[in-house]
Amino acid sequence: MLTVYLLGEQRVSNPEDVRVGPISSRAIALLAYLVLHAGLAQSRTRLAGLFWPESSEQQARTNLRRELHNLRGLLGSDGALAADGPTLTWTNSSSCRVDVDTFRNERSAAVAALADSDPRAFLDHADRAIDIYRGELMPGTYEDWVLEHREVLRRQCVELCEATVRVLRESGDVETATACARRRIQLDPLEEVGYRTLMELQAASGDRAAAMTTYHRCAAVLETELGVAPSAATSRLFDTLLGDHPRVGAAAARRPERVRTAVPVLIGREREREELQRRWRQSLDGRQGLLLVSGDAGVGKTRLTTELAEIARADGAVVASTRCFGLPGRVALAPVADWLRSPEFRSAIGSLNPLWRAEVERLVPSAESEPRPSTSRAMVDAWQRHRFFEGTARAVLSSGRPVLLVLDDLQWCDAETTAWLAFLLSLDTHMRVLVAATARTDEARSRHDVREALRALRSARLVTDVEVDPLTADGTAELARSLGGRALNPAEEAVLYAATGGYPLYVVEAARMVPGTDAAGRGGGADDLGEVLQRRLEQCSEPARDVAGLAAALGTDFDLDLLSEASDLDTDSLVQAVDELWRRRIVRPAGTGYDFVHDLVREAAYRSVSPPRRWLLHRRLAQGLELLHAGRTDDVAAHLAEQYRRGGRPDRALHYLQRAAEVAASVFANAEALRHFRDCLDLLEAMPVGRNRDAHEVDVRQGMSAPLTTLYGYSSAALEQTLDRTVELGQRLRRPKVVLGALIGLFAAHFVQGHTAQAHGIGVRALELSAADPEFEGQAHFAVAGAALGLGRPREAIEHFDVALRSFSDDYSFILGTRLEVHAHAWKSHAYWMIGDEQGAARSCTEALALGRTCGHPYSLAVALGYASMLYQIRGDDASLLAAVTELRELCERYRFAYYSQWSQILEGRLLGGEPGIAKIREGLAELRRQRAFARMPYWLSLLAEVQIDVGRCDAARATLDAARIAAEQYDDRWWLPQVLRLRADAGPFAGGASARTVRERRIPTV
Repeated sequence: MLTVYLLGEQRVSNPEDVRVGPISSRAIALLAYLVLHAGLAQSRTRLAGLFWPESSEQQARTNLRRELHNLRGLLGSDGALAADGPTLTWTNSSSCRVDVDTFRNERSAAVAALADSDPRAFLDHADRAIDIYRGELMPGTYEDWVLEHREVLRRQCVELCEATVRVLRESGDVETATACARRRIQLDPLEEVGYRTLMELQAASGDRAAAMTTYHRCAAVLETELGVAPSAATSRLFDTLLGDHPRVGAAAARRPERVRTAVPVLIGREREREELQRRWRQSLDGRQGLLLVSGDAGVGKTRLTTELAEIARADGAVVASTRCFGLPGRVALAPVADWLRSPEFRSAIGSLNPLWRAEVERLVPSAESEPRPSTSRAMVDAWQRHRFFEGTARAVLSSGRPVLLVLDDLQWCDAETTAWLAFLLSLDTHMRVLVAATARTDEARSRHDVREALRALRSARLVTDVEVDPLTADGTAELARSLGGRALNPAEEAVLYAATGGYPLYVVEAARMVPGTDAAGRGGGADDLGEVLQRRLEQCSEPARDVAGLAAALGTDFDLDLLSEASDLDTDSLVQAVDELWRRRIVRPAGTGYDFVHDLVREAAYRSVSPPRRWLLHRRLAQGLELLHAGRTDDVAAHLAEQYRRGGRPDRALHYLQRAAEVAASVFANAEALRHFRDCLDLLEAMPVGRNRDAHEVDVRQGMSAPLTTLYGYSSAALEQTLDRTVELGQRLRRPKVVLGALIGLFAAHFVQGHTAQAHGIGVRALELSAADPEFEGQAHFAVAGAALGLGRPREAIEHFDVALRSFSDDYSFILGTRLEVHAHAWKSHAYWMIGDEQGAARSCTEALALGRTCGHPYSLAVALGYASMLYQIRGDDASLLAAVTELRELCERYRFAYYSQWSQILEGRLLGGEPGIAKIREGLAELRRQRAFARMPYWLSLLAEVQIDVGRCDAARATLDAARIAAEQYDDRWWLPQVLRLRADAGPFAGGASARTVRERRIPTV
């Protein structure tokens, strides 16, 4: 069925018809106009003039015919669009569903049921109508006819929510009524009656803390959007809710007044604001990029991006904001997850293709999501990182509207989020997407991953830098006047500027001191901000200071449920304490909870807590997180690890660090996974030596292997050390399965590094141990076969490959990362060629490629293509080589496969020939050496020598062949040695000697 989405998005979908592609915005607008005026004949002349007012009448009618043709192709034989001479009419059709029509029908049925006093029918129809209304009509469009219908539909949904709340309250269903009241606020966030209704419902259910949060959120929205405070009616209701209970001891006498301190206006930023607006306008024209607002802490970076967010919202853009935190327990891709949880994206994600929706649910699981696998698939699934990035990026782009992603404190961003941003911004050249990030200049430069990500984006000309400096003396004085309500004399202005250095945060915090205090009297420079913040905290009541310290110990934004679990205060006292912190502008509403107004305020609150009490607070926070996330602690594993570590419970920290690493690996955040595993090893260092520590360490070492391999390849020294240690621990603990798995990994590591004989010995050792564990028998035979072939023993290799293939059954190696049948057939083809069995080589190669193409595993296909390309080159089949190596290169580029990418580069150089071919081969060889991947080096060097021979560089060719011979001896890499020796023997001065191709075509004698 064709579905037209006009509420919250502009999209046409038909899952049953793959021909439905992107529809032009003008075609959707025309369709929407006809739908909104269903049943009414519309003049073609009027439609042409309405949609193309600047075109001539003839051109406008031509444009209309073109769009109608496109719409008819979309609608097919459906009779929804009726053309009757000079008019067009939209009629309802069973084969075409329009969300606006469905909303109207369900609303009408609900209103009728309410009039008939049938509450059950009313609730059924109202629930469906409210669910269908996913957002305003045609967001981002501001034509008069759209605005008129948009307001009518929005008001109808608001009234339906109000009626639903009334009916539910009368029936006693406070919980569902509360959810509907929240929905009503989303539809009309500037109307206070919605907040009052929600506060009453929350209070009726005994949740005064939630009622307080609702009031704070109401005040924040009104303050930001309209510059006003909540009305007397809303404030009285809140006073009643909080005033029904006794206040907190003597501290209540110091409770601040209901009137909050002034909000700072944007002063002295004309240049920066103009640059932000200019860059936003460019993004609306399809020039995506990163807008980086950088400067010192407290200089006003976030205030500028907040201003940009308001501009973008006014333009109908989807705006999603989040921030990074500087604590060690950060969660990989947390900013991306926060963006995807925003309401605008959530509604669009629901209509994504199931393939892409599944990728989004890796990061933001739904109630129906599959649980994470208990066995690590990091090696097998590494290729899916590209698809995961693409799926989550599609979710961000799925609304069809301009998108502004705001990210505060980029300097603390994890490596995977910066990689995701680079992927998003490089997807297309005409996306209406802008990422606005703030960063502390010095800290951003000191973070390697952030620095490198910015360097790459700058090289692609995707970064616009906006440097923010402190205010001038005049700007400082103006900001102080806006906050204090009086003009300063020149002496006061000079003292204020000297004390604050022109940093807006310093000025604001000094102004928020209790009236009568001297904001700058106890310090003479900007470095005294910490003292100002400390004095601000000292003005709070003791319970409020305790809550601030507890929240600061968490290190991130927080909610009242967690504070309630971790605090000594009863609920009423906690509510009053948080309210006080909010009124003093120490905390602000954020997401579903609160956050400090600035990280420097958080740091000051944490410094105010004594070290022994910090230890207690961290432990309480950890226990509270466990309780609140029972059954789903993976969501907060990194936070739990950090809280337990700071709370003196390394055993619990170790457990959650391992889980955090596994969770990170599940979303391909291998750098973060490795960081967590290394933190585990640091904790283990402090544990007593013994069997228990060994058992923990072997689990950590096993987990580390896959991310190490994915990030650095099998030739990395860190991987080899980890696998050696795993073998040692497995033997000490008498765990043969652990030893076997590590030995398979060690075989691959040593083989890729060129230690062929050592790799063969490791394979034989694994084969001996596998007699007691058939699970690894096939992989052990595979290891012996591959190493035997490298040693120049092809018949032995074929025997072991055959046994290995009989042991496999649709198996993937979680150690090697490939589909084992594909890998074995591909490698076996070379063994057949070495014994002179051309047909066997071709058959095995063909089988590997066929399996690689049908198994749905790109990395295995890359392996098959790599070995096939080598075989085609050896046989002199340049046509097949060109096709295979081209496909291999494209596959490696798409999924960023290293190692086999260098195979394709060298083989392409051999095909290319001449000096360009030599340069290409040398580049590939240099990269293999950088990776410490010396396997098959004699073969690769012989290809270089062949091209050198062809261009007449005789001395260079002889030197290259001598290097190939030395490499064969040094690494026991003997399978290609006879060919190297023959080519070198024929070298001479190459006067009348055999050509490189003639030499290459001579059969290698069977070894």
